[in-house]
Amino acid sequence: MNQRILLITGWGGGTQLLQPLQQALTQQGHHVELINIFNALDSHVLQQHVEMARNFDVIMGWSLGGQLAMILADQIQQQKQQSKILITLGSNPSFVANETWSSAMDQTSFQHFKQSFTQDAISTLKKFGYMVCQGTATTKQDFLTLQSLIQAQNLEVLRAGLDCLEKLNNVEILKQYQSHQLHIFAKQDYLVSYKVERFLRNLDVKFLETDLVSGSHGFPLFDAEQISCKICQYLKKIEQITN
Repeated sequence: MNQRILLITGWGGGTQLLQPLQQALTQQGHHVELINIFNALDSHVLQQHVEMARNFDVIMGWSLGGQLAMILADQIQQQKQQSKILITLGSNPSFVANETWSSAMDQTSFQHFKQSFTQDAISTLKKFGYMVCQGTATTKQDFLTLQSLIQAQNLEVLRAGLDCLEKLNNVEILKQYQSHQLHIFAKQDYLVSYKVERFLRNLDVKFLETDLVSGSHGFPLFDAEQISCKICQYLKKIEQITN
């Protein structure tokens, strides 16, 4: 059965970065709507997105978009008693480390990044783009591809996104989520360690699955065909289980 998929992009680059994945999934027969990040810490903005997302079968996101997908799926389950398939790509439930979740960016490094963004947003976005591509033999080539696709972003949305990255801790959401969830990570990811995959597996949550692929943090862009195949295989498996 073809699924209605809501796909949420990551921080800093805009929706165009995930258009190759959107197109690959569309070619497989799915309906995919692609949206930008939003401020989940604003209850009004969040509720607007919950109402929109409830019309989809699959809530999926990359990086910060994955964290936002976790929140939407959880809110839909709590408010509407509807179960959505949750899929995240290179997404840490807690991007910044805390006492209960160590496999994440340390507080000091994140604060330096946030301060750098305040002082020089354009240069910081460029450095961040390089980090998205870092870790593979094709880093320089990938960075040029990324730069060609990045769209100008609203600075207020980006600042709110940084606040989300700093404050969101969705580990308990994943522990308590009662529907199917798949979390894909990349082995050479410079921003979200592949070790997060093991952390999630060790939660031993029913219906939670993980996968590990080769690539940088930008794997949903640079390996869109491979990732779309994995997603489609997973959705077919869920369909067989639930029918």
